[in-house]
Amino acid sequence: MPRVKRGNKRRLKRKKILGQAKGYYQGKSKLYRYAKEAVDRAQKFAYVGRKLKKRDFRSLWIIRINAAARMHGLSYSKLIHGLSVAGVELNRKMLAEMAVRDPEAFGQIAATAREALGQPAPAVTPEPAAVKKAVEEAEAAAEAEAGDDEPATDE
Repeated sequence: MPRVKRGNKRRLKRKKILGQAKGYYQGKSKLYRYAKEAVDRAQKFAYVGRKLKKRDFRSLWIIRINAAARMHGLSYSKLIHGLSVAGVELNRKMLAEMAVRDPEAFGQIAATAREALGQPAPAVTPEPAAVKKAVEEAEAAAEAEAGDDEPATDE
């Protein structure tokens, strides 16, 4: 059998990897062997990051919904249960958007959930600005809590 040196295939493969490694530090952007390792590692982190992003956003939505629900006299779990009993099919992303951008509509949804659970209406209905402020405070607290997970560095 004749010898195959690969020619264009090898050059294009290496060029592709080095292109992906552009901007990496020192030899990782210039030398194929180290660039390939760095690109493979980066792709693994990117894959994991795409999965973590979904988790992070879902927890953010739940934090926002919980803060707004508590302003209307419900906990997050009671709100979600009441909505399922009432047959309201809104996902958490939409509920969180309504809690932040349209507090009046969220209040109506909370009232629907409360009626489905058979709970009385709260004595005082919160102002939309207060709901927005409570949501922002809950987000800030969640960010601060997430920042505590990182290990401390001794300097």
